[in-house]
Amino acid sequence: MARTDERFREAFNQLLEVCDALGPGGALPSELALAARLEVSRTVVRAALERLQAEGLIAWSGRDKRVLRHSGPDDRLQAQATAVSALDLERQFLDWILRFDVPPGTALNAAELSRRFGVTPHALQEFLASLSRFGLVRRRMRSGWELLGFTRDFAVELSDFRLMLEMNAVSHVAGLPDSHPIWAELDDLEARHLSLAAEIDRRFHDFSLLDEAFHSALGATVNNRFAAEFRKLISLIFHYHFQWDKTNERSRNAAAISEHLDLIRALKARDRAGALAACEDHLKTAKLTLLQSLRDQKVG
Repeated sequence: MARTDERFREAFNQLLEVCDALGPGGALPSELALAARLEVSRTVVRAALERLQAEGLIAWSGRDKRVLRHSGPDDRLQAQATAVSALDLERQFLDWILRFDVPPGTALNAAELSRRFGVTPHALQEFLASLSRFGLVRRRMRSGWELLGFTRDFAVELSDFRLMLEMNAVSHVAGLPDSHPIWAELDDLEARHLSLAAEIDRRFHDFSLLDEAFHSALGATVNNRFAAEFRKLISLIFHYHFQWDKTNERSRNAAAISEHLDLIRALKARDRAGALAACEDHLKTAKLTLLQSLRDQKVG
């Protein structure tokens, strides 16, 4: 499917939602306003409006565009399935923030980012909307999105909740049978940590993905839907967002690798008390690092 056709289909389906929200008799905004809202060109908007008129969804005379009826399932245009999964999009977005030093307050243009990450504008808009639930981004007054920072209170509350979740996960892992797949995962994670530690000068940026994999593996052993939702938020912040502060990043990541290895070894030894102590030490360090990052950036 051509890229212009993708944009048209996305715009058309979004205009259907606008019309449904207005209801029959509602007046559509100007083409310029619609183009800004949908983040497409006026040419795409006009083509979509012409299609709406042809399908009997709107009446269009000069500047006056009125909704005639609500849309049905058959009115929507089938969009091309995106080649990038939601998980891949999340990783690309967060890795972009990490590696290109994107600070809080940065304007995020959905159209530009959709091209960067190879997804449709609608998919990118939905992704940013999902981040907005956690206060990571917000829609700007006129158009586009903005990357947000975090308050100290937000960071403290999330850190304290993270401690409860992960201490519970570590305690759970320590009691799992030898046949559980987590033990093979920990062997692999231990090897990856040792490999990264040996090349820390060159690869210290790569710690974020390993950090996420390590904590996700532990958390995934606990089958709790509420914990799973908050683990995503924790991952977004601790494994990526606070690292826009690059102060002492190499030494911080090297220290975190060492703390991870202490925890892995205690778990493999089935030393529950030692694992819990190692986990608590590591999370206290992570909390202090996050708070220091916020202080350095003068976040209230």
